[in-house]
Amino acid sequence: MTGSGFEIRTATFRVSGCSMFLSGLRAVAAAHATRIICFNADLMAGRAHVEAAMERALRSVRAGTTISSSLEMEALLYASGSRQCSIAERFGIHEGKNCAYVCLCPPTEAAFQDLSALMEFVDGDWEILSEDKQERLREAFGITRGELEAAGSARLRDLVLERVALLEVYR
Repeated sequence: MTGSGFEIRTATFRVSGCSMFLSGLRAVAAAHATRIICFNADLMAGRAHVEAAMERALRSVRAGTTISSSLEMEALLYASGSRQCSIAERFGIHEGKNCAYVCLCPPTEAAFQDLSALMEFVDGDWEILSEDKQERLREAFGITRGELEAAGSARLRDLVLERVALLEVYR
């Protein structure tokens, strides 16, 4: 799916060393003049969450109001709804098996092809919020059971997107 200047695809991959894997991503990004952001699907409330984080990160880069020094970290900060890089890092890659929303900004098919050496692009439907994932999201975003009951349990995704939007307010 393409957003304003970016494209998101779903992928799985194994990371045995984060710095080595990130070096591989940086090499592909440099070769194709693009930025690559991998969002941990286990902590994302679906594609709309990724899109919201990317759109806000790009807006802050264009306005010169970034919190971080890179688009990649800025996007992860928005995804986490936090100003803390240590929290945002959890929303990126991790050691072991990863299921990720992979975003290229700007998108190039050649970069996606080169990334196929590092990951397998899949047609996963990660929009369903299982009970386990709902619990991870509630914990990651500090959403209380009372807040969820007041909003309605079907509104968890909306509450997460609200946290993403609130980061702009709390700058």
